[in-house]
Amino acid sequence: MKSLKKTTALFILCFSLSQVNAQYKMKPVEGYSPQIGLMVYMLEDLKGRITEQVKDLDQSQTDFLYDKDANSIGSLIMHLVSTEAYFQIETLEGRQWTEEEQERLGIGAGLNEESKRKLRGKPIQHYLDLWDEVRQKTLAGLKTKDDAWFASSIDEEINYHWAWYHVMEHSANHMGQIGTVKNRLPK
Repeated sequence: MKSLKKTTALFILCFSLSQVNAQYKMKPVEGYSPQIGLMVYMLEDLKGRITEQVKDLDQSQTDFLYDKDANSIGSLIMHLVSTEAYFQIETLEGRQWTEEEQERLGIGAGLNEESKRKLRGKPIQHYLDLWDEVRQKTLAGLKTKDDAWFASSIDEEINYHWAWYHVMEHSANHMGQIGTVKNRLPK
């Protein structure tokens, strides 16, 4: 009888999970070429999930460091802003950061002592607004490109698809770090 209950519970769990997963499908976002549309879908999904995780943080939670080597959630979000802005300017605009862009958007690039010092005292919405601003430019730029461009090489070692995959994987990686920091927040 125990075995039947375990089997039934496992079946219900697996069936429930399969129903949940059936609702989630990768599909290109309209208005983009197919491969770029899939990347946009993934970028937007990750940004939405990260935003949902952090949008209600107060100032002490945004700036919290659980040890001297850790990064705050605010600095991790700014790091995502910096990474996306860098790849956007390099790949979509074909140029380097201006000094003003470096100062405004590049501060989170290094996740170092300087950024830890400078990226304090700003509400979480400050970082989320910057990310929204950068993302809107990314989306507009990607709309002007096609899958042939996406597959073309920047140089021998890298193509545009990989560059934007890196932005996406970077977000996924730091989403995990943000979750770790949230788990360490003082109760």
